[in-house]
Amino acid sequence: LPPRWWEPVGGGPGRWLQRSEVAADARFFGLGGRASGPRLRDGTYRLWNTDPGGAFGPGDDPLYVTMPVQLVVADAGTHLVFHDTTWDGTVLLREGEEGAGSGHDRPGHCELRMDGGPLRCWVMVGAPSRVLHTWAALTGAPALPPSWALGHHHARWGFGSEQEVRRIVAGYQERDLPLDAVHLDIDHYDDHQVFTVDRERFPKLPVLAEELRRDGVRLVSIVDPAVKAAAGNAVYDGGAAVDAFVRDASGRPVRGVGWAGEAVYPDFTDPRVRAWWGGLYEERLAEGFAGFWHGMNEPVSFNAFGEPTLPRSARHALEGRGGDHREAHNVYGLCMAKAGYEGLRELAPEERPFLFSRSGWAGMQRYGGTWSGDVATGWPGLRASLSLVLGLGLCGVPYSGPDIGGFDGSPSPELYLRWFQLGAYLPLFRTHAGLRAGRREPWEFGPEVLEHARAALLERRRLLPYFVTLAHLARRTGAPYVRPAWWGAPEDRALRDCEDAFLLGDGLLVAPVLEPGADRRTVRLPRGRWYDTATERAYEGPAQVVVAASPARIPVFARAGAVLPVRGAEGPELEVWAPAPGRTGGGLVVPDAGDGLAEPELERYVARRQGRTVVVTRETEDGSSPPAWPVRVRGLG
Repeated sequence: LPPRWWEPVGGGPGRWLQRSEVAADARFFGLGGRASGPRLRDGTYRLWNTDPGGAFGPGDDPLYVTMPVQLVVADAGTHLVFHDTTWDGTVLLREGEEGAGSGHDRPGHCELRMDGGPLRCWVMVGAPSRVLHTWAALTGAPALPPSWALGHHHARWGFGSEQEVRRIVAGYQERDLPLDAVHLDIDHYDDHQVFTVDRERFPKLPVLAEELRRDGVRLVSIVDPAVKAAAGNAVYDGGAAVDAFVRDASGRPVRGVGWAGEAVYPDFTDPRVRAWWGGLYEERLAEGFAGFWHGMNEPVSFNAFGEPTLPRSARHALEGRGGDHREAHNVYGLCMAKAGYEGLRELAPEERPFLFSRSGWAGMQRYGGTWSGDVATGWPGLRASLSLVLGLGLCGVPYSGPDIGGFDGSPSPELYLRWFQLGAYLPLFRTHAGLRAGRREPWEFGPEVLEHARAALLERRRLLPYFVTLAHLARRTGAPYVRPAWWGAPEDRALRDCEDAFLLGDGLLVAPVLEPGADRRTVRLPRGRWYDTATERAYEGPAQVVVAASPARIPVFARAGAVLPVRGAEGPELEVWAPAPGRTGGGLVVPDAGDGLAEPELERYVARRQGRTVVVTRETEDGSSPPAWPVRVRGLG
């Protein structure tokens, strides 16, 4: 529909509104990370990256990552709409209704109101896979995480010393639990000052990092943008020398409040400042850190009054154009991620950077991923965790995950276990909690939870080659690792409304337990044959089935014909799920070539059912050949 404009009064930007209609059967998805999704129901959604100021649940909006990106799925097809403006705005969504009033359909509609910026819109049409491929071509291919970042991470705000880190790692080792990374929060800094180390509590941090690396465990550091405004602070002095900090309209540095007290904020919309900031990661690398998580970069200032961010009048370079915080706010975290990523590429050119950011905007996938932020401990928080990962994936951010167990409080053993089991199938598999929250180590919840958590960890380790393949495919195609159940059949209305299960790649359907006390659950299967991976029983879809969901596992199904790279007892192998009689299957595999920048060759496999036999071949331009991996066939009965 034609847009409407409001001319500025007394100078400044013009506000505008655009209203569009969609089919009565259409469903809305996207808009960044929304705890109430993944399907976005009737309501108003704000486009302003925001720290909720505490643990959040499904009713909290907006959150840390907002994007003017909508995916609309209807019987007639799928399309993605991107409004290329970074200003504050709201999106009013109303789903349609079929047969509403005198037998006529009432169409749905979307009303976008922006406080400024251009009315520049991109529309992409096609199957979901094609739409996301086009979106990645426009905004950039997702960064490829190092292989270890696809394993299990353990974090906490409150690791108070080197001794505590060693104790936690030893706890995993003594119990034979896989662990790939430990994250240090702001308490490892000297007086909470970024790019420093508290030498009393962490006197030999590089030695600790090297010890852990020998055991296959990496250290990951938090990095916040707020810089303590105090002479003698090396980061502050260096930034002041190069005029790196955001200024107000009179030319004075804007002062806010961060964890270290009074703070100034780098202007990451200035390429010169990004280059300076990127160079600071040399200190982190020298301390032995292998990865980085950016926090508080909405950005956050602990103001006594008003919004918990920088003043809207604060001035920014905006790549040389000049402007204020109204336009720069939503891309502040994105530009910080760009600074860190490009700095790491220059400082360690032979390694893939690992970086994920709490805040961001469209295109943030070029520099890494994100995480849920401070999701509230509780069953609603568990459900919100899945909503966030699915919604972000449909906005082109394939690598994300929640704080397993929730950020605050102490989860019950059952809640912790169900969260842990879900996390084992998400891209970022990380336990984390706040300073005053209960412990999050698996052994803290009793022997039964420990054994079931061990099974989830071992399954994640077994599936690591599959996650590596999904990471490479995300980079090449834009397809998220975690996909809604309707991904391959958007015309299936029942699947469009399925919010409690997801596809992991093309091969697996995961049905987490999201409610307390459940030992069985209903699962809606897409069309085709599916195997329960625990029992190898076959089910024919589309269908709704009821399956066991004991504390020992969550239901997982494999698509008939799927070819999955896994880690077997003797090394890498292909797990092939038997095609239905008379059908063929197949899959794509990308071998792990280490953590460098080389992109290995994609291998294509075909599985053919011949009676009680399944024949697997590798297909190339030169024809068929035997598989490069050992093959294990499942589902033949």
